Amino acid sequence: MYAVVEISGKQFKVEEGRFIDIDLQNTDSPDFTFDKVLLVSKDGNIKAGSPFLAGASIKAKLIKDFKDKKVLIFKQRPKKGTRLKQGHRQQYTRVMIEKIEA
Repeated sequence: MYAVVEISGKQFKVEEGRFIDIDLQNTDSPDFTFDKVLLVSKDGNIKAGSPFLAGASIKAKLIKDFKDKKVLIFKQRPKKGTRLKQGHRQQYTRVMIEKIEA
């Protein structure tokens, strides 16, 4: 059984018992409920919403917040002597999918 869910503007394929990394969620509660379910597939039977399925939800539990590897950005203008080096680390929240309710 799997589902396609929209979380903070991005679509994720989720399955029970697996984890996903989503953009950082600033909440105090370790439990999440995602209501924007686009599609649910169970035993080859597919239900799709337009755009979301009514009454479907995904229950998840917080595992940890973490930062990804550093991405370096380097810009140089030829013949100007201008060089710019920046770094960025994206922050993520890892959640475990506990239950898909369709």
